[in-house]
Amino acid sequence: MAEQKRDYYEVLGVPKGSSADDIKRAYRALAKKFHPDLNKENPKEAEEKFKEVSEAYEVLADGNKRDLYDRYGHRAVDESFGQQGFTWDNFTHYSDLEDLFGGFDFFGGDPFGVFSRRRRNPNAPAPGDDLRYDLEVTLEQAAEGMDREIDVPHSASCGECGGTGAEKGTEPRRCPRCGGAGQVQNVRSQGYSQFITITPCSQCRGRGLIIEKPCRLCRGTGIVSKEERIRITIPPGSDTGLRLRVGGKGEAGRRGGPPGDLYVVLHIRPHPQFQRDGNDLYIESEISFSTAALGGELEVPTILDGKARVTVPPATQTHTIFRLQGKGMPRFGRSGRGDQFVRVRVVTPRELSERQKELLREYALESGEPVEEKRGFFRRPGRK
Repeated sequence: MAEQKRDYYEVLGVPKGSSADDIKRAYRALAKKFHPDLNKENPKEAEEKFKEVSEAYEVLADGNKRDLYDRYGHRAVDESFGQQGFTWDNFTHYSDLEDLFGGFDFFGGDPFGVFSRRRRNPNAPAPGDDLRYDLEVTLEQAAEGMDREIDVPHSASCGECGGTGAEKGTEPRRCPRCGGAGQVQNVRSQGYSQFITITPCSQCRGRGLIIEKPCRLCRGTGIVSKEERIRITIPPGSDTGLRLRVGGKGEAGRRGGPPGDLYVVLHIRPHPQFQRDGNDLYIESEISFSTAALGGELEVPTILDGKARVTVPPATQTHTIFRLQGKGMPRFGRSGRGDQFVRVRVVTPRELSERQKELLREYALESGEPVEEKRGFFRRPGRK
């Protein structure tokens, strides 16, 4: 059984309503406390702590991720980290740490590679960019859950050349000028100082490789554009803003790197009858004056169960709200459903028959409110 994660606010030691500045201050203090280079006695334990607080900060420092986490918990944001869970490739807040560790050699000693990624070979394999796809679904579809096919345009590795960019049967060769580094260094001495300038190699244009016979399909880029039909699963109880991750369906990787991921962002279309508040649904229904006064039954629609009956007691006032337990939206990632609330509105008839008018006059007299008709309205005697 997988170990259950701690609450992200608990990890950072801040209350749920904390501001972005408070969250940042808490993270910086914990990052400095737990970085392995500052914990020589037990670097492994510090490494786990440092990674845990960084994962919490990655979510709480991002407005969209934080909102999803507050509403749905870990499951909603774990989708964005992939099957392996949080890794340093998911971390996007390096700039919030740089000034903390100026006196330490993190370019050589950082066990996570948090900062050393800046020293990587610029021509090493690089993962492709992630893609976002906005998908609108109905409230009924979000309630039931469903499989949906979408057509997603994206780049992919060229099948003709295998992504090398070179014509089939040939191979790119290493650039003789930069030795495959893709960049060259120019050293200039001035007095006792040396100034080093690093620029992209002009011969290979920074690629490190020279393609003498480019692939005719991709024209030497190693990448082609395609549209792919992808099946996604929308879980029951999904709400607007939920991100569904489809691994490896983003943009093609560069220089043989893995493709990025596709993130499908859900938008629930407004419903003509139901209003949603979390897992609860609200609906307004009309009832007649006689039903409100004498009581009766009201039939209302539900999102998943067809029609339901509401018992209206005698003397019900307009805007009274009735609760249908368990008739709302499924709880995302959990069992059970929310409730449906029915607000009734008493409707005054626009047209009355002579018999209905006679009965209303009798009702008014019985109530001690003698009235007479004048120009279609009931008025008390003596009023003009």
